[in-house]
Amino acid sequence: MKNPQNQFKAGLKTRQTQLGIWNTIGGNTVPELLGGAGFDWVLVDCEHAAIETIEVLPALQAIGQHPETSAVVRVASNDATLFKRVLDMGTQTVMVPYVQTAQEAADAVHAMRYGPSGMRGMAGMTRATRYGKVDDYFTTAEDELCLIVQVETLTGLKNLDAIAKTDGVDGVFIGPADLSASMGLRGQMTHPDVDTAVSTAITRLVEMDVPAGVMALDPDVAGQYLALGASFVAVAVDLVLIAGAVADMRKRFT
Repeated sequence: MKNPQNQFKAGLKTRQTQLGIWNTIGGNTVPELLGGAGFDWVLVDCEHAAIETIEVLPALQAIGQHPETSAVVRVASNDATLFKRVLDMGTQTVMVPYVQTAQEAADAVHAMRYGPSGMRGMAGMTRATRYGKVDDYFTTAEDELCLIVQVETLTGLKNLDAIAKTDGVDGVFIGPADLSASMGLRGQMTHPDVDTAVSTAITRLVEMDVPAGVMALDPDVAGQYLALGASFVAVAVDLVLIAGAVADMRKRFT
């Protein structure tokens, strides 16, 4: 059988608008629900959520029931061992947080690739190979693997061009929250200075013809970033949606 196409990566190449939702609740029920909710991609968050690497597998299986929706996995850090594990589980798109230099971006690329151009360990009987059924997986895998690096500090923005142009980086995701902290404006994601920094980064990525992504939970802000050319935008987080719905319901009986 052929290696399954990475629809998310294909969409990045054509700058198709792809809206995403963040999965921060472990298990397989919520990822299954989110996978069928009509978003283009669901991000399984192993960095800030209480989701361990071993929980990525059932999440991928749940989201995979909805072929129109792509799964993206954010690893906890730029650690080759974490990459190896989620890739063998069948993850095709990896997001790596807190990339601040071109060397760190290159390290992530190195973790995504088999030798001699990388250091991903080879294992045949994995979900990634469909348990040995994918033809020539070891020579074709990288065609469908997608690496998204997060730039979320002033240092990262300073090195944006070099990071974005690193061979093997498929897209750059700007992180407004950590960027606000880096700028001394903790939690003020809508502060004019933070907004300007995010907008400038998106504009620069578009100028370089590099797919740009961002999280924007305010629909108006998301629309603003989409208008600037961001092509993959996360517009919701599962726990945030639940918290809002619970608060609204409680207010109705106050």
